[in-house]
Amino acid sequence: MIFYNLNHLRELESEAIHVLREAAANFNNLALLFSGGKDSIVLTHLARKAFYPARIPFPLLHIDTGHNFPETLLFRDSFAEKMEVNLLIRHVDDTIKSGRVVEETGINASRNSLQTTTLLDAIEEFQLEACIGGARRDEAKARAKERFFSHRNSFGEWEPKNQRPELWSLFNARKQYGEHFRIFPLSNWTELDVWQYISMEKINIPNIYFSHERECILRNNMIIANSDFLQKKTNEPVEKMRVRYRTVGDMTCTGAMISYAASIEEIILEIAGSNTTERGTRHDDKRSEAAMEERKRQGYF
Repeated sequence: MIFYNLNHLRELESEAIHVLREAAANFNNLALLFSGGKDSIVLTHLARKAFYPARIPFPLLHIDTGHNFPETLLFRDSFAEKMEVNLLIRHVDDTIKSGRVVEETGINASRNSLQTTTLLDAIEEFQLEACIGGARRDEAKARAKERFFSHRNSFGEWEPKNQRPELWSLFNARKQYGEHFRIFPLSNWTELDVWQYISMEKINIPNIYFSHERECILRNNMIIANSDFLQKKTNEPVEKMRVRYRTVGDMTCTGAMISYAASIEEIILEIAGSNTTERGTRHDDKRSEAAMEERKRQGYF
């Protein structure tokens, strides 16, 4: 039996719902960025609560790198249908074919950074004034600098020095033509909060988060899933491992962890005893000490 602070979780829930309603009130055209991961699933669940009994008043937007986990894509489609929400999908493959970006090559190639251009193109295509995301301040140093209403300039760039104060939960949504916002209702949540809320609300999540057997490659002290998207080194050994994922992204840069946690309760206990963050398993965050902040300045999620 897992015990959690019900009042704490309800306070976080109330805060997130308040931010979602403020976003809907301040912007005429917005979308919820959906990856099929636990944070965007919880965020969609909160959006349904925020506007019930009406339907969620904005679509889900998924930027598909083409290198996603199959389990995530299957869950994405069934989840959107169950939530009765419009699902918009834009593909990095199309951005590559159009010549807007050039695909990386080599052993450590990834499409993770390429999705920034696809996202900015989608924002322009749908004339989105704001995008709601599931980022949390505990994930990375760059995300700890975020506000609930994160201002972006007309190029989609993020500048931490230009972020507005948010005293007494008052949000400044003023912007010039062409500028937009990213909204982060889960800013004050931790990974443990998210899992405890999933347990409390009995929210379904993809099987990839639970312990399972998968063919993997050990590279640079990271466990990477073997797939057709991964360029392997000569004679690089592939072995079956018992793993699960703490975060879900591009298969080529999202690391797994050895785990036998097969239930939400076991995951909560595992996280409570962990001394590493979930993004510690993301290869793309290790390219430089400021990798996340550099991508955010370019318009990344």
